[in-house]
Amino acid sequence: MSLDSQNPFNPSDPHARFVSTSCLDLLLIEIVPMAERITQDLLVNSTTTDGTNNAVAKIEDEELQEATFYRLEMLGYRVGQGLAERKQVDNLKTNHRGVYVLSDNAFRPLTRMSMAVRSEAVARAEAFLWFPCGLIRGCLASLGIDATVQAETSELPGATFQIKSNQAKT
Repeated sequence: MSLDSQNPFNPSDPHARFVSTSCLDLLLIEIVPMAERITQDLLVNSTTTDGTNNAVAKIEDEELQEATFYRLEMLGYRVGQGLAERKQVDNLKTNHRGVYVLSDNAFRPLTRMSMAVRSEAVARAEAFLWFPCGLIRGCLASLGIDATVQAETSELPGATFQIKSNQAKT
């Protein structure tokens, strides 16, 4: 093994991920018209008064543009989120009062943990959940959301995070 630094774009690395810039350009070229079509279709369908195409209400250009921008931004957010995390959570629950529960059945830091006694493995895994709790809390704090985060695991490699936002009540 060499101590020389490797080129960050090593094509022989099996874990390396590459993006074709021409494919990304073509995707970006096509995604805007697609989002406009989908948004327009959804707005037209939601403004039909009697279920036929005869009574379609006129959609303002500004409303269409805002809905399209929102859809594009949400698509970008989801792609960015997936790229950053490389995996989405398996379940998200909320009580709509500032409490969120995220469940991940294959939480990456716990996937290679094993011990002879299951209860001992679960007890040892709890310590590996503290850093992700702080990470989640820090990300939320950078967005201006004060929250407490608790994590637990009952079966490896699963993990459950409970997030309680401490937003000031208005």
